[in-house]
Formats: sequence, C-alpha cells, structure tokens
Amino acid sequence: MRSVLPITLIAPLIALGLAGCGGQKEKKPRAVPLVEVQPVAVQAFTDNVEAVGTALANEQVVLSAPVTERITALNFADGGYVAKGQVIATLAVGQERAELASAEASALQANQQLQRIQALKTRGFATGATLEQQTALANAARANADLARASIGDRIIRAPFAGWVSLRTVSPGAIVTAGTAIATVSDISRIKLDFTIPETRLSLVREGMPIRAVSAAWPDRPFNGTIATIDPVIDPATRAIRVRAILPNPDKALKPGMLLTVSILSRQRQSLAVPELALVGDGEERFVFLLEDHTAKRVKVDTGIRQNGLVEITGGLKPGQKIVTEGVVKLTDGMTVRLAGDKPAKTGG
Repeated sequence: MRSVLPITLIAPLIALGLAGCGGQKEKKPRAVPLVEVQPVAVQAFTDNVEAVGTALANEQVVLSAPVTERITALNFADGGYVAKGQVIATLAVGQERAELASAEASALQANQQLQRIQALKTRGFATGATLEQQTALANAARANADLARASIGDRIIRAPFAGWVSLRTVSPGAIVTAGTAIATVSDISRIKLDFTIPETRLSLVREGMPIRAVSAAWPDRPFNGTIATIDPVIDPATRAIRVRAILPNPDKALKPGMLLTVSILSRQRQSLAVPELALVGDGEERFVFLLEDHTAKRVKVDTGIRQNGLVEITGGLKPGQKIVTEGVVKLTDGMTVRLAGDKPAKTGG
C-alpha cells in the first residue's frame, strides 16, 4: 500500500519547487544598439535677418484738379503707359483764353507807348518820370499776360514722369472740384521695399547688402535686391529702425502695396556642422556622441545657429571626427555600438 503525504506538506513542497525554477532563470542579454555615423564636415552658414516689408513704387503721384472746372478731355487708357510730359487731362480754358487775349493786347499797347516815350525822351520832349511810369505800366501788362498763360497751363494736367496710370474714375464733361483725383501715375520699373528691424540687429545690416524677398502672390519666385538706405533715426516707441531696399521689377510682377517677407543674408562664413538629430540636450548644454573604436563617447559641444537641418558647431569637435547621427536616444557614455554591416553582437557594453 502506497503512503500518502499529508496535505499540509504538499503546499510547502510546491513553493520550494517554484522558487527553484525561478532561481535557475537567467537575465536576457541586452542587444548592442545599431547606429549610423558620419564625419563632421564644414558647411556654409549665414546669419539671416527676417522681416516683413511693404512694396512702394519708385515714384508715384496722384494728379488732381487744381481748380473747380469741367473736364474737356482725358488722354489716357485704364492702366496704360504714359510718357513724361504727356497730357493726361484738359480742363475748360475758354474764359482763361479770353483773359489771355485781353492781357496780351494790353501788353502790346503798353509796349508800343513805351517805345514812343523812349523816342521822345531821346529828343528831349519827355521827362524821366514819364518814361519810368510807362515802363512800369508795360511790365505790369506783361505780368498779367504771363498770369493768364499760367492759368491756362494749370488746366492742362501732364505726367511729371513716365509710368503707368491707374483706372479711370472720372469722365469727360464732369465738373471736378479743386483737389479731386483724376489719375495716379506710378513708376514701377523698380520697387522700393520698406521694412523695419529691431535695433538689436542693426549691427548685421549695412547699405549695399543683398536681400531676398518673397510675395504671397509669387511664393515660388524670390526677388533679389540690395539695401539702399538705412534710416538714421530709431523709432523710440518700437525700438526699431526703418530700412529701404531696391528691387528690380522689369516685368511689373511686383505691385505697390504688396506685403513681402524679407530675408537679409548677413555674415556668411564656413563652420563645422552636425545634423540636428545628432545633438543631445542636458539643461542648457549640448552634447554629441563621438565614435571611437565602436564606443560612443559623450562630448560637450558649443553650438551656433541652426540652418537647413544643420547646427553650427563653434567648439568641441574637429573636422573628420565621426559622430552618431541616428540612434542617439539609445546611447549612454561609453556604450559599445555596432554599425550597419557589422556582425550582430550578443551582449552590450
């Protein structure tokens, strides 16, 4: 007959068996991380100053009626080109022409009388006072004639420079009051681009520097120009300074009033660079992992600006040193790593 163990002994034996099995279980070895590396290379960096500017015409003027009068002719088409001195509009000049004719007749008569008195004075039949009085009358008559001519000239509106005119808002026959806008003439052969920068960035900007501007109307077409003028006065309210650049505009793509994003290319230089993903942050300090004989060594670096996915390195590395660019999140200082093409390792550093 088989003996049966008491139930009170079975539970301890099971517990001992499970404990023995747990003690025999070994910890799984940690895999050696796979990383990618690349040598530290020299790249071109530029300190960019970004701003937003407004496009202005090279020259622009609103031609207005100098007096209240009726328009007799308009000599421009909507958006058309006009030459310098071309007649834009003509106001009624009937009354002024009559006044000119009267003034010219008076001037002619006064001049003829002056010539007779001069002849009499030469023969001793006229006094000096009489000659002076008639000279004054002749000069006054000529001045009245000149005034009448000027009045007619004011009613003939001409383009002060070559350019393109705005859309028409008045018609021939309309009576306009003094100051009413008749046309706007704009010279847009080149564009003045005005923008402001903080005074803290003033040291990065100087006259003659190249700029690049992009408009929402032409997002894939940058416009290149140069800084022409820097305002000598800083705005005390905004602590900003106004800068004016000149952009060539041969095809009239840019229009006055456009908003453009400006980028000033300043302080171009050659510096060491690493990819942004290669950097590891620890507070305000930055580190990279330097590869030395399959060992990742954590090295502190000094950084500059970020540009096109690269970070400028101003100290801590030398050209040609290999750094880890992929897999840095898995690394600690002194860890053994493997590269693509290496045989898999069983244990980690």
